[in-house]
Amino acid sequence: MSDEARILPGQQSDHPYLRSALLHAVLMAVSFVMLYPILWMLAGSLRPASELFGGNTSLIPSQVTVSAYPDGWFGLQVSFGRFFFNSLSIATLATLGNVFAASLAAFAFARLNFFGRSFWFALMLGTLMLPYHVTLIPQYVLFLNLGWVNTWLPLILPKYFAVDAFFIFLMVQFFRGIPKELDEAAQMDGCSPWRIYRKVILPLSMPVLATAAIFSFIWTWEDFFGPLIYISDMKKYTVQLGLRSFVDSSGTSSWNELFAMSILSLIPIFLIFLFFQRLLIEGIATTGMKR
Repeated sequence: MSDEARILPGQQSDHPYLRSALLHAVLMAVSFVMLYPILWMLAGSLRPASELFGGNTSLIPSQVTVSAYPDGWFGLQVSFGRFFFNSLSIATLATLGNVFAASLAAFAFARLNFFGRSFWFALMLGTLMLPYHVTLIPQYVLFLNLGWVNTWLPLILPKYFAVDAFFIFLMVQFFRGIPKELDEAAQMDGCSPWRIYRKVILPLSMPVLATAAIFSFIWTWEDFFGPLIYISDMKKYTVQLGLRSFVDSSGTSSWNELFAMSILSLIPIFLIFLFFQRLLIEGIATTGMKR
Protein backbone atom coordinates (compact mmCIF):
# COMPACT_ATOMS: atom_id res chain seq x y z
CA MET A 1 0.00 0.00 0.00
CA SER A 2 1.42 3.41 -0.99
CA ASP A 3 2.02 6.19 1.50
CA GLU A 4 -0.70 8.34 -0.15
CA ALA A 5 -3.24 5.59 0.40
CA ARG A 6 -2.42 5.27 4.08
CA ILE A 7 -4.91 7.34 6.12
CA LEU A 8 -4.60 7.25 9.83
CA PRO A 9 -7.80 6.46 11.75
CA GLY A 10 -7.67 9.81 13.54
CA GLN A 11 -7.54 11.71 10.25
CA GLN A 12 -10.84 10.34 8.96
CA SER A 13 -12.90 11.95 11.69
CA ASP A 14 -11.80 15.50 10.83
CA HIS A 15 -13.46 15.73 7.42
CA PRO A 16 -17.08 15.08 8.50
CA TYR A 17 -16.81 17.68 11.28
CA LEU A 18 -15.25 20.22 8.93
CA ARG A 19 -17.92 19.59 6.32
CA SER A 20 -20.64 19.94 8.93
CA ALA A 21 -19.15 23.17 10.27
CA LEU A 22 -18.95 24.67 6.77
CA LEU A 23 -22.52 23.62 6.04
CA HIS A 24 -23.81 25.20 9.24
CA ALA A 25 -21.84 28.37 8.53
CA VAL A 26 -23.38 28.67 5.08
CA LEU A 27 -26.88 28.02 6.43
CA MET A 28 -26.41 30.61 9.18
CA ALA A 29 -25.22 33.17 6.63
CA VAL A 30 -28.19 32.51 4.35
CA SER A 31 -30.57 32.68 7.32
CA PHE A 32 -29.10 36.02 8.37
CA VAL A 33 -29.59 37.42 4.86
CA MET A 34 -33.21 36.27 4.87
CA LEU A 35 -33.87 37.66 8.35
CA TYR A 36 -32.02 40.93 7.82
CA PRO A 37 -35.12 42.91 6.66
CA ILE A 38 -37.06 41.81 9.76
CA LEU A 39 -34.11 42.56 12.04
CA TRP A 40 -33.69 45.98 10.43
CA MET A 41 -37.40 46.66 10.88
CA LEU A 42 -37.09 45.68 14.55
CA ALA A 43 -34.11 48.00 14.93
CA GLY A 44 -36.02 50.73 13.07
CA SER A 45 -38.86 50.52 15.58
CA LEU A 46 -36.36 51.17 18.39
CA ARG A 47 -34.39 54.05 16.85
CA PRO A 48 -35.39 57.73 16.47
CA ALA A 49 -37.24 58.72 13.32
CA SER A 50 -34.38 60.97 12.23
CA GLU A 51 -32.07 57.95 11.86
CA LEU A 52 -34.38 55.76 9.78
CA PHE A 53 -33.50 56.93 6.29
CA GLY A 54 -30.10 58.48 6.86
CA GLY A 55 -28.21 55.70 5.11
CA ASN A 56 -27.58 53.81 8.35
CA THR A 57 -27.81 50.07 7.68
CA SER A 58 -26.64 49.00 11.14
CA LEU A 59 -28.85 46.76 13.22
CA ILE A 60 -27.76 48.45 16.44
CA PRO A 61 -29.56 51.76 17.13
CA SER A 62 -27.39 54.60 18.37
CA GLN A 63 -30.24 55.56 20.68
CA VAL A 64 -32.88 53.08 21.85
CA THR A 65 -36.42 54.32 22.34
CA VAL A 66 -39.65 52.33 22.68
CA SER A 67 -42.00 55.28 22.20
CA ALA A 68 -43.01 53.98 18.76
CA TYR A 69 -44.93 51.09 20.32
CA PRO A 70 -47.39 53.05 22.50
CA ASP A 71 -47.56 55.78 19.85
CA GLY A 72 -48.43 53.21 17.19
CA TRP A 73 -50.90 51.36 19.42
CA PHE A 74 -52.90 54.50 20.20
CA GLY A 75 -51.79 56.72 17.31
CA LEU A 76 -54.80 56.20 15.01
CA GLN A 77 -58.45 57.04 15.45
CA VAL A 78 -59.03 53.46 16.57
CA SER A 79 -56.75 51.57 18.94
CA PHE A 80 -54.56 48.98 17.26
CA GLY A 81 -55.88 46.45 19.75
CA ARG A 82 -59.19 46.71 17.91
CA PHE A 83 -57.48 45.75 14.68
CA PHE A 84 -55.88 42.76 16.39
CA PHE A 85 -59.26 41.66 17.71
CA ASN A 86 -60.83 42.00 14.27
CA SER A 87 -58.09 40.03 12.53
CA LEU A 88 -58.08 37.35 15.22
CA SER A 89 -61.86 36.96 14.99
CA ILE A 90 -61.88 36.79 11.19
CA ALA A 91 -58.92 34.42 11.01
CA THR A 92 -60.30 32.08 13.69
CA LEU A 93 -63.80 31.85 12.21
CA ALA A 94 -62.46 31.48 8.67
CA THR A 95 -60.04 28.76 9.76
CA LEU A 96 -62.76 26.76 11.53
CA GLY A 97 -65.03 26.99 8.49
CA ASN A 98 -62.23 26.15 6.09
CA VAL A 99 -61.10 23.04 7.94
CA PHE A 100 -64.65 21.78 8.51
CA ALA A 101 -65.92 22.33 4.97
CA ALA A 102 -62.72 21.18 3.25
CA SER A 103 -62.57 17.99 5.32
CA LEU A 104 -66.19 17.17 4.48
CA ALA A 105 -65.61 17.70 0.77
CA ALA A 106 -62.38 15.71 0.90
CA PHE A 107 -64.12 12.84 2.71
CA ALA A 108 -66.76 12.72 -0.02
CA PHE A 109 -64.16 12.63 -2.80
CA ALA A 110 -61.92 10.10 -1.03
CA ARG A 111 -64.46 7.73 0.52
CA LEU A 112 -67.90 8.04 -1.06
CA ASN A 113 -68.97 6.73 -4.45
CA PHE A 114 -71.34 9.05 -6.28
CA PHE A 115 -72.14 9.85 -9.89
CA GLY A 116 -69.54 12.05 -11.59
CA ARG A 117 -67.06 11.96 -8.73
CA SER A 118 -64.02 12.05 -11.03
CA PHE A 119 -65.51 14.88 -13.08
CA TRP A 120 -66.30 17.04 -10.06
CA PHE A 121 -62.90 16.33 -8.55
CA ALA A 122 -61.16 17.38 -11.78
CA LEU A 123 -63.36 20.49 -11.95
CA MET A 124 -62.45 21.31 -8.38
CA LEU A 125 -58.74 20.97 -9.19
CA GLY A 126 -59.25 23.24 -12.19
CA THR A 127 -60.22 26.07 -9.88
CA LEU A 128 -56.67 26.03 -8.51
CA MET A 129 -55.53 27.56 -11.80
CA LEU A 130 -58.20 30.26 -11.71
CA PRO A 131 -56.79 33.60 -10.50
CA TYR A 132 -58.61 35.24 -7.62
CA HIS A 133 -59.02 38.47 -9.57
CA VAL A 134 -61.12 36.71 -12.23
CA THR A 135 -63.96 36.10 -9.76
CA LEU A 136 -63.49 39.33 -7.82
CA ILE A 137 -66.06 41.47 -9.66
CA PRO A 138 -68.84 38.82 -9.76
CA GLN A 139 -68.29 38.10 -6.07
CA TYR A 140 -68.35 41.77 -5.18
CA VAL A 141 -71.61 42.30 -7.09
CA LEU A 142 -73.13 39.26 -5.35
CA PHE A 143 -72.07 40.40 -1.88
CA LEU A 144 -73.20 43.95 -2.62
CA ASN A 145 -76.69 42.72 -3.56
CA LEU A 146 -76.77 40.63 -0.39
CA GLY A 147 -75.85 43.66 1.71
CA TRP A 148 -72.62 42.10 2.94
CA VAL A 149 -70.23 44.87 1.86
CA ASN A 150 -68.56 46.64 4.80
CA THR A 151 -69.09 43.56 6.97
CA TRP A 152 -66.98 40.53 7.85
CA LEU A 153 -69.30 38.11 6.06
CA PRO A 154 -67.51 38.11 2.66
CA LEU A 155 -64.28 37.21 4.47
CA ILE A 156 -65.74 34.44 6.64
CA LEU A 157 -68.90 32.87 5.26
CA PRO A 158 -67.52 31.60 1.90
CA LYS A 159 -64.99 29.51 3.85
CA TYR A 160 -67.88 27.35 5.10
CA PHE A 161 -68.63 26.25 1.53
CA ALA A 162 -65.28 24.57 0.76
CA VAL A 163 -63.96 27.27 -1.57
CA ASP A 164 -60.25 26.48 -1.07
CA ALA A 165 -59.47 23.65 -3.48
CA PHE A 166 -55.88 23.40 -2.24
CA PHE A 167 -56.94 22.19 1.20
CA ILE A 168 -59.48 19.78 -0.28
CA PHE A 169 -56.80 18.24 -2.50
CA LEU A 170 -54.40 18.05 0.45
CA MET A 171 -56.93 16.23 2.61
CA VAL A 172 -58.04 13.89 -0.18
CA GLN A 173 -54.47 12.70 -0.57
CA PHE A 174 -54.20 12.10 3.17
CA PHE A 175 -57.59 10.36 3.48
CA ARG A 176 -56.69 7.98 0.67
CA GLY A 177 -53.75 6.79 2.75
CA ILE A 178 -56.05 5.65 5.56
CA PRO A 179 -56.95 1.94 5.12
CA LYS A 180 -60.49 1.42 3.85
CA GLU A 181 -60.76 -1.66 6.04
CA LEU A 182 -61.46 0.71 8.92
CA ASP A 183 -64.49 2.07 7.06
CA GLU A 184 -65.72 -1.44 6.31
CA ALA A 185 -65.34 -2.47 9.94
CA ALA A 186 -67.25 0.62 11.04
CA GLN A 187 -70.02 -0.10 8.51
CA MET A 188 -70.36 -3.62 9.89
CA ASP A 189 -70.91 -2.05 13.31
CA GLY A 190 -73.72 0.06 11.86
CA CYS A 191 -71.90 3.38 11.39
CA SER A 192 -73.24 5.83 8.84
CA PRO A 193 -70.87 7.80 6.56
CA TRP A 194 -71.27 10.81 8.85
CA ARG A 195 -70.22 8.74 11.87
CA ILE A 196 -67.30 7.22 9.96
CA TYR A 197 -66.19 10.74 9.15
CA ARG A 198 -66.36 11.83 12.80
CA LYS A 199 -65.21 8.69 14.59
CA VAL A 200 -62.71 7.16 12.15
CA ILE A 201 -61.35 9.68 9.66
CA LEU A 202 -61.01 12.83 11.75
CA PRO A 203 -59.13 11.26 14.71
CA LEU A 204 -56.59 9.74 12.29
CA SER A 205 -56.16 12.96 10.30
CA MET A 206 -54.94 15.41 12.92
CA PRO A 207 -51.65 16.20 11.09
CA VAL A 208 -53.34 17.23 7.84
CA LEU A 209 -56.12 19.07 9.70
CA ALA A 210 -53.50 21.00 11.68
CA THR A 211 -51.61 21.79 8.47
CA ALA A 212 -54.75 23.14 6.82
CA ALA A 213 -55.65 25.12 9.93
CA ILE A 214 -52.19 26.70 10.23
CA PHE A 215 -51.98 27.71 6.58
CA SER A 216 -55.57 28.94 6.57
CA PHE A 217 -54.99 31.08 9.66
CA ILE A 218 -51.75 32.55 8.30
CA TRP A 219 -53.22 33.32 4.87
CA THR A 220 -56.30 34.91 6.39
CA TRP A 221 -54.28 36.91 8.91
CA GLU A 222 -52.00 38.23 6.18
CA ASP A 223 -54.79 38.91 3.69
CA PHE A 224 -54.78 42.55 2.61
CA PHE A 225 -56.69 42.58 -0.65
CA GLY A 226 -59.94 41.06 0.65
CA PRO A 227 -60.43 43.46 3.59
CA LEU A 228 -59.36 46.36 1.37
CA ILE A 229 -62.16 45.57 -1.10
CA TYR A 230 -64.99 44.80 1.31
CA ILE A 231 -64.33 46.86 4.47
CA SER A 232 -64.50 50.65 4.62
CA ASP A 233 -65.37 51.28 8.28
CA MET A 234 -62.18 51.85 10.28
CA LYS A 235 -63.64 50.13 13.34
CA LYS A 236 -63.84 46.93 11.28
CA TYR A 237 -60.30 47.17 9.89
CA THR A 238 -57.94 44.23 10.13
CA VAL A 239 -54.28 44.49 11.14
CA GLN A 240 -53.17 44.78 7.53
CA LEU A 241 -55.48 47.72 6.85
CA GLY A 242 -54.38 49.27 10.14
CA LEU A 243 -50.74 49.10 9.03
CA ARG A 244 -51.68 50.76 5.76
CA SER A 245 -53.23 53.64 7.71
CA PHE A 246 -49.79 54.68 8.95
CA VAL A 247 -48.70 55.45 5.38
CA ASP A 248 -50.33 58.72 4.35
CA SER A 249 -50.60 59.57 0.66
CA SER A 250 -49.82 63.21 1.50
CA GLY A 251 -46.31 62.22 2.57
CA THR A 252 -46.62 62.48 6.37
CA SER A 253 -46.04 58.83 7.23
CA SER A 254 -45.30 57.44 10.70
CA TRP A 255 -42.58 54.95 9.85
CA ASN A 256 -41.53 54.22 13.43
CA GLU A 257 -45.07 53.35 14.43
CA LEU A 258 -45.50 51.32 11.24
CA PHE A 259 -42.38 49.25 11.97
CA ALA A 260 -43.42 48.75 15.61
CA MET A 261 -46.91 47.53 14.75
CA SER A 262 -45.53 45.37 11.95
CA ILE A 263 -43.31 43.59 14.47
CA LEU A 264 -46.30 43.02 16.76
CA SER A 265 -48.38 41.71 13.85
CA LEU A 266 -45.81 38.94 13.29
CA ILE A 267 -46.09 37.60 16.84
CA PRO A 268 -49.34 35.55 16.40
CA ILE A 269 -47.99 33.86 13.26
CA PHE A 270 -44.67 33.13 14.95
CA LEU A 271 -46.36 31.62 18.01
CA ILE A 272 -48.66 29.42 15.92
CA PHE A 273 -45.77 28.08 13.89
CA LEU A 274 -43.66 27.61 17.03
CA PHE A 275 -46.24 25.53 18.89
CA PHE A 276 -47.65 23.56 15.93
CA GLN A 277 -44.60 23.05 13.74
CA ARG A 278 -44.45 19.34 14.57
CA LEU A 279 -47.98 18.76 13.29
CA LEU A 280 -47.30 20.99 10.31
CA ILE A 281 -44.19 19.06 9.24
CA GLU A 282 -45.87 15.72 9.89
CA GLY A 283 -48.94 16.69 7.88
CA ILE A 284 -46.88 17.81 4.87
CA ALA A 285 -44.51 14.84 5.05
CA THR A 286 -47.22 12.17 5.27
CA THR A 287 -49.69 13.60 2.74
CA GLY A 288 -50.10 11.24 -0.17
CA MET A 289 -48.08 8.41 1.40
CA LYS A 290 -49.43 4.90 1.42
CA ARG A 291 -49.65 3.21 4.77
